[in-house]
Amino acid sequence: MKKVSLYILLAVLALFVVACGSNNDGENTEESAGDTTVTITHELGETSVKKNPEKIVVFDFGILDSLNELGVEVSGLPKMVIPPYLSKYEDETYENLGSLKEPDFEKIAEIQPELIIISGRQADLYDQFAEIAPTIYMQLDTANYIESFKGNMKTLGEIFEKEAEVDAQLAEIDESIQALNEKASASEVNALIVLANEGKVSAYGPNSRFGLIHDVFGMQPVDESIEDSTHGQSISFEYIVEKDPDYLYVIDRGAAIGEESSAKQVVENELVKNTKAYKEGNIVYLDPSYWYLSGGGFVSVKEMIKEIDESLQ
Repeated sequence: MKKVSLYILLAVLALFVVACGSNNDGENTEESAGDTTVTITHELGETSVKKNPEKIVVFDFGILDSLNELGVEVSGLPKMVIPPYLSKYEDETYENLGSLKEPDFEKIAEIQPELIIISGRQADLYDQFAEIAPTIYMQLDTANYIESFKGNMKTLGEIFEKEAEVDAQLAEIDESIQALNEKASASEVNALIVLANEGKVSAYGPNSRFGLIHDVFGMQPVDESIEDSTHGQSISFEYIVEKDPDYLYVIDRGAAIGEESSAKQVVENELVKNTKAYKEGNIVYLDPSYWYLSGGGFVSVKEMIKEIDESLQ
């Protein structure tokens, strides 16, 4: 009887161990499932996103720039105007999803994306995107350009488990910015940033869309009181002559959106030829692909730094 009782006890213990093992396995599976998603908090809400999604729709060229650098493929994007350095996405492999301001929601739904990324131009359409798939809003806060840019990049790193690659890219950018800031500050020159569009010019100062030239890169603004506006402060050519900047940085909107470039003819008129910037060869035409279309990407930010640095040679 003692032997039988012992066998029964051992059998019960064995069943208990197996049951515990099964429960533990269940808990691990549940934890693993939890580890496959990440909750992203953004300006328009909170979104649960699958890690390493395979079907991705992107409506921001800066984010597309960075995903490309990280080796992450996308399924579709708006193809109306693609920055030349991202021309690989013109291939029919990638679905054409309309334009930045007029998305093709029917085509987006057909893709059945696992993640949609939008930014400022699509903010009002967030709910329509979110009805189709998990959508995150990754707007660039130009008043806090680098902090906002870094936050966006770290979010990408978390979603695609590319944290090390993101940190390495950001460290390289930090080093370049520090060197440029020291160089610009030591030069003690000032600058005016203008957007040329259809024969007119608008000025941008600190904390503006292109204000990182002042706020981050260290170039002194020729005018501290320029109105902070998305479309810039409308100015006359007499204003440019009056302020007489050491450097005049020009962004050509027409060239950015695929129209004929006319900025040089518009800007370098008889009035502007009287400025120090013109006389000293310091009217600099910035690449509109980086500055107007795809700001806030790994490549675009590096190229922005490079352009301002080279202008100070």
